[in-house]
Amino acid sequence: MKIATWNVNSIRTRLVQVVNWLQENPVDALCLQETKVQDAEFPRSPFEDLGYHLYISGQKSYNGVAILSQKPLEDVTIGFDPILGISDFDEQKRVITGVIDDIRVVNLYVPNGSEVGSEKYDYKLRWLKVLRDYLHALLEKQPSGMCVCGDFNIALEDKDIHNPKGREKLVMATDLERQALQQVLELGLSDAFRKFTSEDGHFSWWDYRAAGFERNRGWRIDHHYLTPILYERALACAIDIAPRKLTQPSDHTPVIVEF
Repeated sequence: MKIATWNVNSIRTRLVQVVNWLQENPVDALCLQETKVQDAEFPRSPFEDLGYHLYISGQKSYNGVAILSQKPLEDVTIGFDPILGISDFDEQKRVITGVIDDIRVVNLYVPNGSEVGSEKYDYKLRWLKVLRDYLHALLEKQPSGMCVCGDFNIALEDKDIHNPKGREKLVMATDLERQALQQVLELGLSDAFRKFTSEDGHFSWWDYRAAGFERNRGWRIDHHYLTPILYERALACAIDIAPRKLTQPSDHTPVIVEF
């Protein structure tokens, strides 16, 4: 089984690229972030024509998550509210989950945080605390096979940044963000990519500005975190940089885990 995560930065803008990628990489499930489209306007037909079932949670112009799966998902829920009874954080469409072949896939678009000390930064830290409670509740329902993936907007280690100098003052790399994510991982989740690749220089996001991709000035902020049994079953986890080389690409690129 292969599960991929990809922040596409507008599914309608990147539609042809995503369809072409799926034709060349027919993963069992593709988790999308920043779809930036209301559900009624999501371009379903091109993916359904490829045999994928679509589970979407979107909004106009911002955020939005979706799971495309070759098999129908079971126990699909959207947002924190169905699990925690908390609706305060669900106006922004950032969370969707479902089960495929006894593996619970949790697709997340973690808030960016904007600037350190801003209201959006505080919101991000509060959101991560709610995420921990949410995943804890899901783990009680599905204690073994869980893949928590998506755009986390956090580089957990210095080697996940092309130049970590001064990172303490940079959103996506501050100590508070890292601590908040680490508290989530303490539920028993491990980084699939680091099972197979320990060195630096591997990134999943590059700024459009200043030739970020061409100079490999990137950050690794798109992750697959796995429960212990699933972590042991993982055969590979790779970052596919090919889509980032295309004309008008997303600033992120797919990350694929294989079991």
